[in-house]
Amino acid sequence: MTSLDKLQAQLKDQDIDLALITRPQLIDYFTGYASEPMERILALFVSPTKHILFAPYLDAQDAKDQVSCPVLSYKDEEDPWQVIQKDLLSQFDSPNRVGVEDSQLTLDKYKALSGILRDSEFIDIGSLLDGLKLIKSKEEKDRLLEAGDLADKALQVGLNALKVGISEVEVVAKIDYEMKKLGVSKMSFPTMVLFGDHAGSPHGVPGSRKLQAGEFVLFDLGVLYQGYASDMSRTVFFGEPEDLDDQDKAVYQTVLKAQETAMEAAKPGMTAGDLDKLARQVIDQAGYGQYFIHRLGHGIGQTAHESPSISSSNTSNLQAGMAFSIEPGIYIPGQVGVRIEDCVYLNEDGAISLTQSPKNLQFLPAVTD
Repeated sequence: MTSLDKLQAQLKDQDIDLALITRPQLIDYFTGYASEPMERILALFVSPTKHILFAPYLDAQDAKDQVSCPVLSYKDEEDPWQVIQKDLLSQFDSPNRVGVEDSQLTLDKYKALSGILRDSEFIDIGSLLDGLKLIKSKEEKDRLLEAGDLADKALQVGLNALKVGISEVEVVAKIDYEMKKLGVSKMSFPTMVLFGDHAGSPHGVPGSRKLQAGEFVLFDLGVLYQGYASDMSRTVFFGEPEDLDDQDKAVYQTVLKAQETAMEAAKPGMTAGDLDKLARQVIDQAGYGQYFIHRLGHGIGQTAHESPSISSSNTSNLQAGMAFSIEPGIYIPGQVGVRIEDCVYLNEDGAISLTQSPKNLQFLPAVTD
């Protein structure tokens, strides 16, 4: 049964007459057609028995070459909603219940859609769609592993670039450039490289700060490989072991213990919340609980952030076939930030890491050239 077959079965079970899907990644997932429409409308209309791809005219031929369903297109000078009303909706029998993604449906699109489906009830199917993507196929697992291998290579580029006086943005540029040379179309999110106290913010933005001897360097990076993402974080020390003070060493070892504890414990059947709590307990017991300020992890697949959420409040059970990150961190504002992250694929026996870069604390010589 294909992913589209599963979607149509779910729509039938839930008495949904028509679903409107506009996320490009989901359209790719269900049809195999990957495109970025920018401001134009790209949409997949799915009923329990048929589906039609609605695409801009300039992309129509590419779409027809890649999908097995009918493709309806519109030109730039046309109002796409009028085309949908006149030529597309007539192919579906007066849908009463229409599935949409609340999180993706902008107000202007909702007004246009409700204007041409005045008698329809709109149902949020965001969770339904995300649920269909939770369990990865073997092909998806293989792509995630390839993306993880490229993330390992990206990290090594970053490590090799470190020298006294280089800026965060310069290291980012070297990583992104070398990945382009390896055929990576784009990173899965903006590459993050933060030095010293700058890493005290979990979502810090790389800037002009210069690297100095005797401080941590935090990397957070990933790539897209054949439509699937990787995401990895490592923190290394730029200097000699004697340059590392006791508190920063304790912070690193605490994060490492929390990450390894969660990696070893992850099993199908336990809840996502329980996995978060295991890592959080390690950090709490070491006295740094107030500085672990985000969830333990997030799902990964076609994007770097998707379901499931590995947070203390998530009572859903982990299942074999899921892929998600395990990334505890300690962030002391203005002082230090340490995060260690691997994304994993969960099988019946436990978690398989999608990235293989070393996690034991690395000391890199503080070279000047």
